[in-house]
Amino acid sequence: MNNFKLTIQYDGTNYSGWQIQKNLPSVQGTIADTIKIILKEEVNLIGSGRTDAGVHAFGQVANFKTGSSPDIRKFTHSLNSILPKDIAIVSLEKAVENFHSRFDAKRRSYFYVIGKKKSPFYYPYSYNYHGKIDQNKLNYLSGIFKGEHDFTSFSRKNSDAKNKVCTIYDTRWKETRGFVVFYIEADRFLHGMVRTITGTLLKAVKSGFDEKYILDVMESKDREAAGEAVPPQGLFLFKVRY
Repeated sequence: MNNFKLTIQYDGTNYSGWQIQKNLPSVQGTIADTIKIILKEEVNLIGSGRTDAGVHAFGQVANFKTGSSPDIRKFTHSLNSILPKDIAIVSLEKAVENFHSRFDAKRRSYFYVIGKKKSPFYYPYSYNYHGKIDQNKLNYLSGIFKGEHDFTSFSRKNSDAKNKVCTIYDTRWKETRGFVVFYIEADRFLHGMVRTITGTLLKAVKSGFDEKYILDVMESKDREAAGEAVPPQGLFLFKVRY
């Protein structure tokens, strides 16, 4: 069996998320259907992780196995020719047979984009936030999340993940060209975790809370203690490291 690794970019606006859902458009389903058209066989397309409805990706990684041996250059061109304009195969390569895009991933990184001014052109890709942005305080408070912690308070209540412990390696906020960008890198992320962390940090700054608030939320292991999750359109899966 041949195992192919894909690096994918997509605009998540028109999709219910990465994962296939019954009667709803998904990125995973759209790509899998396109592969079927070309190879004339159904494949199990495995993503490095799920992204929610409306969330975008610069570097989603997926893999699938097939008995076919297509020419990689022609296969990539064919995929991009058939796929809709909001999904692109950035690269496609043959991987070792036991490569698994989800289980082999060591680190994943996301960034969240906040627009300081309203713009119809950036609306699908940023959160038009009117609250206070204190970059120094946001950097200080987000640093509390670094290391290994239980992130139950920052995941959805209906999350099917039994293990809620994650290790965050890096967090940073940066202002650039009218936008504020939050970058976060970890070994794994729970469902809704990045958006909830972002919303909790913004709430802390807006309300004048200090590091005790973040620590109390984390230790409570209660989703109700954290802030409201920010909207999905500002979130991008940036890179998956192996």
